[in-house]
Amino acid sequence: MGIRIVARLLGRILSAYALFMLVPLCYALLTRETVYTAFILSACVTAGLGALLFYGGEEPGRIGVHEGYLIVAGAWVFASFLGALPYWFSGWVPTYLDAVFETGSGLTTTGASIIADVEILPRSLLLWRSMTHWLGGMGIIVLFLVFLTNVGADAVNLFRAESPGPTVDRVLPRIRTMAVKLWQMYVLFTAIQIVLLWLAGMDLFDAVNHTFATMATGGFSTKNASIKYYDNLAIELIIVFFMLLAGGNFGLYYLGWRKGLGKILRDREFRLYLGIVLASTLSIAALLYWGSGIDPATGLRDALFTVSSIITTTGFVTADFDQWPPATKIILLMLMFIGGCAGSTAGGIKVVRLLILMKDAALSLLHAVHPRLVSSLKIDQKPVDPAVLHMVLQFFFLYILIFFVSLLLVTATGLEPFDAIGAVAATLGNVGPGFGTVGPTTTYCDLHPFAKAVLTADMLLGRLELFTFLVLFHPEFWQPYTLRGRMIRR
Repeated sequence: MGIRIVARLLGRILSAYALFMLVPLCYALLTRETVYTAFILSACVTAGLGALLFYGGEEPGRIGVHEGYLIVAGAWVFASFLGALPYWFSGWVPTYLDAVFETGSGLTTTGASIIADVEILPRSLLLWRSMTHWLGGMGIIVLFLVFLTNVGADAVNLFRAESPGPTVDRVLPRIRTMAVKLWQMYVLFTAIQIVLLWLAGMDLFDAVNHTFATMATGGFSTKNASIKYYDNLAIELIIVFFMLLAGGNFGLYYLGWRKGLGKILRDREFRLYLGIVLASTLSIAALLYWGSGIDPATGLRDALFTVSSIITTTGFVTADFDQWPPATKIILLMLMFIGGCAGSTAGGIKVVRLLILMKDAALSLLHAVHPRLVSSLKIDQKPVDPAVLHMVLQFFFLYILIFFVSLLLVTATGLEPFDAIGAVAATLGNVGPGFGTVGPTTTYCDLHPFAKAVLTADMLLGRLELFTFLVLFHPEFWQPYTLRGRMIRR
C-alpha cells in the first residue's frame, strides 16, 4: 500500500482546503470583523499540515483501491477536524468537539447544529459554515479531481470511494471530465438560485448562504427560525424546486441535457423519487387538515416544503413538524431513511436502493408462486448485476445495524428513545433536524459529549455510504500480501 502516495495527495487536498479559508478571511477583513485572526491561524495550520504531508510523500505512480479508500476517508476526517479551527480559535463555539460536530455536519451536508443562536455569529463565520456545506455537497474528492491532471485512469478509485452508490454511472469516459461537468452544473444551479432568491426578497448575503445550503442539501441557515423567518411563498417555492433538483441524479441531468428531457422523465428512480414526494405531501396535508384543523392551503404549503426538505436531507424548516400529528412524524421518519437519488448531494439509503429492494421482493414473491419461472431483475430495461443486488442488501443490513448500535449508544447517555431515534436517523441520513430535544426549533447543543461524538461519526459514515470508512477496520485492508494463505501482490 502506497502510504507516501496517500500522504502526497492528502497534502494537496489540505493545501487547497486552506485556500478556501481565505474567502471568509477576506470577508472578515472587508467587514472589519475581529475573527479574521481565527481564519489566519486556521489557514496556516491547515496549509502547514498540508505541506508536511506533501513533502513527506511521493508522486503517485498508481492509486489502487486501498489508496483510494485511505485518501477519501483521510480527506473527510482531516477536513472535519481542521475546518473546526475557525470556530474554536474565534471562541464562538465552546469546545473543540462542538466545533468538529458543526464542521462535520457542514461538510457532510447534515445541517445539525450545536449553535443555539446563529444570528449573533460574525457573518464571516456564517459564510464559512455555509461554505463547508457547498464544498461537501458535490464532494471534496470530486472537486479535487477537477484540478488534478496527473491521476489518469486511477481517478476511478477515488471517485468510487467517495460516490459508492449503486448507479453512479460514468456518463463520460474519463472520470476527470465527468467531475468537471458535475461541478459546472453545480456552479450553474448555484448561480441561478442566488439570483432568484435575491429577486424574491432575500439580501445577497442570505441568498448566497441559503443557496450553498440548498444545493448541497445541507440546511444551515443564517436565521434561527430557518426559512420560516422570511414567511415568503416565492422564497419557499424557489428553495423547494432547488432542493428537489439537488436531490436528483446530477449525472442524469447531464444526460438529459445531451439527449433530451425525456431521458430524465423516463428514469425509474427519478419517477419514484417524485412519486414519493407527491404521495407524502398529499398524505401529510390531509393528516394536518383532519388531525389539527389546519386549512388545506397552509397544510399543503407546509407539507410540500417539509417533505422536500426531509427526503432531500436538506433540513430547512418553515413549520415546527414536531407539533404535528404522530402519523406525520412516522412519514417524515421514513423519508429520513429513504433520502434522495443516487448521484445527488442528498443522503439516506437512496431511492434506487429502495427500488432494487422492492423489485427483488416482488420477484421473490413471483418465484414463490412459479418456482420454475426464469426472470431477472431489471431497472430501466437493464438487468441489475447480481453483484449490485448483493451490495445493496449488504448496505441495507449495515445501515440498519449501525442505526441500532448508534441508537443504543445515544440512549445510554440519557436521551429519550424517540428523540434518540430522530437524532440517529437525522445524522446517519444527513438530514439535520430530528424530533423532540433535537427537533426543528432546537439544536444538538445540550446533548452529552459522547452522544455528539457518536452522531458525528454517523454523519461521516452516512455521507460516504458506510463502506469507505468501515473497510478501514477490516484486518485484511492493512495486509499487503494475503489471499487464502497464498502470497499475492495487491
